[in-house]
Amino acid sequence: MAEKALPRILVVDDSPETLELFKLQLGDKYDVETTISLKAASEKLETQRFHIAIVDLVLPGENGLDLIKDIAQNHPFTAVIAISGQASIEMAVNAMKLGASEYLVKPFRNLDIINIQVEKILQTQWLIAENKRLSSMLQRDIETDLIIGNSLAIQALLQKVQKIAKLDTLALITGETGVGKSVFAELIHRNSLRKHQKFVAVNCGSLTETLLESLLFGHKKGAFTDAFRDKIGYFQEANGGTLFLDEITETSLAFQVKLLKVLESGIFRMVGSEHDMRTDVRIIAATNKDIKDCVSAGSFREDLYYRLNVIKLHIPPLRERRDDIKILASAFTQEFCTKYKKSELKLSPGVLSILLNYEWKGNIRELRNAIEHAVILAEHKVIQPEDLPENIAGIQSLSLLAEDNLDWHQSKLAFLKVYLHQLLSDSAGNLSKAAKLSGLTRDNLYRKCEQAGIDIHHYRHNNAPEE
Repeated sequence: MAEKALPRILVVDDSPETLELFKLQLGDKYDVETTISLKAASEKLETQRFHIAIVDLVLPGENGLDLIKDIAQNHPFTAVIAISGQASIEMAVNAMKLGASEYLVKPFRNLDIINIQVEKILQTQWLIAENKRLSSMLQRDIETDLIIGNSLAIQALLQKVQKIAKLDTLALITGETGVGKSVFAELIHRNSLRKHQKFVAVNCGSLTETLLESLLFGHKKGAFTDAFRDKIGYFQEANGGTLFLDEITETSLAFQVKLLKVLESGIFRMVGSEHDMRTDVRIIAATNKDIKDCVSAGSFREDLYYRLNVIKLHIPPLRERRDDIKILASAFTQEFCTKYKKSELKLSPGVLSILLNYEWKGNIRELRNAIEHAVILAEHKVIQPEDLPENIAGIQSLSLLAEDNLDWHQSKLAFLKVYLHQLLSDSAGNLSKAAKLSGLTRDNLYRKCEQAGIDIHHYRHNNAPEE
């Protein structure tokens, strides 16, 4: 049996000692190639596939930023770690904006930091590749393009969907708001024998009892004020297909009695009609509440609960499946780059740290909105923390510095960016006001913003001019 190929790493540095150090530090676990010039590095990249390129920013007569830019444009599957002992803060910031995943300062006081950063990047690449592999395996039997996720919880749910989709059984989906209950309902429909018929979704929580009955059962002309003509309901519209009843626990007890009759017999009556009608729909219900608590409280019928709860799918909140955050964020970034006609963007390590440590009380919906916000505001090839919504970026980033294995220079730059972000947010981009709050002169504060790569105009409400 052929041995598994080792991850391949290209190191570009003009110092033989540094090249030898990387070979000794990484050679046992990875296939390491070295070169002393950008030209030689470009040639290797054209003919070979590398997982990571470690690039010195300052080479004799050359600028490592040129190679990083070339890798971002022509070798998107190769991650970059920028290194330097001479580069300015501005150069380091530019490296990250061009697409570098990490930045390390020479000399390396702790050599383990090299292995840590390499392993972190390879783990991210593995997660993305594994998600594609698992998805392709599942797609042999079910269509999974609606679902993005690599966590064990999501894969277990997909396997459950694969088992139940074609059985035409009732299903109850539970989970917090924003976890994707409607997406899983549609996934079941798409992989069922009813997939060529309609999928109709209704949010029961947003409708009054009278309007909900009219929408679901339909009504006869003159049944109530404004009923100027007969109108079919969703039970007729979805006949032969699937009807998704979201927030089912928000319905009244009187409505639940009528729904139970439809589930048991397939018979319903239009509002204002004297005749029964028959429907053949698959019902999938969902709730963001603990439905057993609703039964105990008397707000939900126990017999309806047991009728609906034939198959239960519980979708865990995003904070309990953090393995999915990177993959979701990457997918949403690509989606909104396409939507807003922007060139391919990457997420900076700082942004990923914030995303992975945020609580996401709004779950996938909140993450999706945050990425859309960031893509809209991003002005460089790499999304920065200041591109995220203020409530997500904020001062939270400070607590991550100690966990991010940053050296002194990196920590100082990261702190500066977080501090300036909070300062400018509090002052709405008014530089004079920010200078007073910080105790710095206006010119000094402006220079620090330039060093950190922060655009003051982002923080001015409606682009209002400085007072």
